Amino acid sequence: MQHGKYRFIAGFLAVPLALYAIFVIWPFAQSIYYSFTDWTGLSPDFRMVGFDNYSRMLDDDIFWKSLQHSVLLALLLPLVTLGLALFFAFMLNVGGRRRKNAAVAGVRGSAFYKIAYFFPQVLSIVIVALLFQFAFNPTSGMLNATLKSVGLKGLQPDWLGDPDLALYCVMVVLIWSTVGFFVVLFSAGMASIPKDFYEAALLDGADRITTFFKITLPLLWDTVQSGWVYMGILALGVEAFTAVQVMTVGPGGPDYSTTVLPLYVYQTAFRDAQAGYATTIGVGLLIVTMLFAGIVMRLGRRERLEF
Repeated sequence: MQHGKYRFIAGFLAVPLALYAIFVIWPFAQSIYYSFTDWTGLSPDFRMVGFDNYSRMLDDDIFWKSLQHSVLLALLLPLVTLGLALFFAFMLNVGGRRRKNAAVAGVRGSAFYKIAYFFPQVLSIVIVALLFQFAFNPTSGMLNATLKSVGLKGLQPDWLGDPDLALYCVMVVLIWSTVGFFVVLFSAGMASIPKDFYEAALLDGADRITTFFKITLPLLWDTVQSGWVYMGILALGVEAFTAVQVMTVGPGGPDYSTTVLPLYVYQTAFRDAQAGYATTIGVGLLIVTMLFAGIVMRLGRRERLEF
């Protein structure tokens, strides 16, 4: 059985590794190479400028603003989204009243709620951002119209036009559009946990909060950790870029209050025709993303629990 084992493994891995190297590793290598040039993105001619782009990036106030916003999204979005998803999933699977022949049960109509929570995932993030852009409209939007109808006419903020509120409005949209996915994901994980664990804990006098922190969360920890990394990458990548690009003035305004790193890369490359500098910012975004994933995996490392 051992004869030719390594040739067999190498034969199966050769094609996938070659495709990965061509379509993933090589573009990264190209980006790092172009970050040392003054390439405009429009002309085939460029010259090497060494670390000038990196020095410029470190002195760029807009870059630091964008980095601050991206890091804020990467920290808050996973925390709020996964926290809400865990709460909803726990209520749908374990948080209901006791019923006949079942000491542990979810709330009634949990199947319908799962569909309702998952519905935003069916919609494109572009459509979601457009819908919320209309809702946040200060003159004809749903939110200010609701405040006016309940007698709070004086409390009608310019949601996306206020530098102190705009980024948090974008954050609300991202939470709303992604929390349903994790509700379904965590519900599937909770459904696989034997009910005997919960029944034994309840017989010993444990309440719902105790069963969540002592049983549910430890047994779902690997799923939560993976979700944290995934949600952080979305916050640092395409989801945040799309929401800011569609919803905000500028986009990225007002006064760069919602500019995130992916948007700044896009604007620098295609609006300002500075592809070399844009790839430098992209390398910075790559480093931030890898640091985020590494820190989460390191801090979240714990002994694996099986059942």
